[in-house]
Amino acid sequence: MILDYKTIDLFGKMLFETIVLKPPFKKPNPMPNEACFLYIMKGEYESISEYEKVKIETEESLLMKCGNYTSRMLSSKTSDTYQALAVHFYPEVLLKIYENKLPDFLKEQTSTTVGMTKLNSDQLIHKYIQGILFYFNNPNLVNDEILILKLKEIILLLNQTKSAPAIRSVLSNLFSPSSYSFREIIEAHYYSNATVEELAQLNNQSLSTFKREFKKIYKVSPATYLRQKKLDKALELLNATDLRATDIAYECGFTNVSHFSKTFKHRYGVSPSAYKMNVLDKSLN
Repeated sequence: MILDYKTIDLFGKMLFETIVLKPPFKKPNPMPNEACFLYIMKGEYESISEYEKVKIETEESLLMKCGNYTSRMLSSKTSDTYQALAVHFYPEVLLKIYENKLPDFLKEQTSTTVGMTKLNSDQLIHKYIQGILFYFNNPNLVNDEILILKLKEIILLLNQTKSAPAIRSVLSNLFSPSSYSFREIIEAHYYSNATVEELAQLNNQSLSTFKREFKKIYKVSPATYLRQKKLDKALELLNATDLRATDIAYECGFTNVSHFSKTFKHRYGVSPSAYKMNVLDKSLN
């Protein structure tokens, strides 16, 4: 449930947005012609792209270049409320504020598959966010000149953080979306716990179209195929590692240990713990 939502625009485009809500909350987040910097003030956030999944916590931030994403807003150990602030980047806005003279690191494209970069807590970024919140609380003080300065400031700050090399790589490719095939998106998310609905969104397909396409390629339903992939990996980890069932469950993308145990037992006739004991007994004998 959304408790509060505000935006600030520049040149007719949303530049800043801030949201407070009661998690859990999830939604598609396609960004075909924009990039985004997201800072978490309360709660946690999971971003799933075509190729990767990143989770950030309170006082962490995420830079995402244009692409296709799904978002999950979550509570944390310290807060049952989610609060975040986002800064949006548009090619036409950047060209206008730099008068068609973009900084070199925004022009020099590099070869990379990285679409998201996580930043840990940074004092300069934190102070910047507090400054933007001041303008949300005092909208009468906002004008285009200030917004242009604040947009340039966040770009410079990102380029000077401890994660500067990775940030620079993303910044230089902000508006060059990577292209992934249907198979590549599926294979990237075998163990990410992405739902079938989210995988459909990442492929820009309706759920029914996605299921038809999936069955055409893999000969079984998405749920059946992905469940077996997770179980195959779980079996491998039970045989070859000392990981606990809890760790294996999350490593393989199951939502919780109970679901993992039930699914494993239904497929193999024994619980993961019992299977592990059998493996240990055989190795000792």
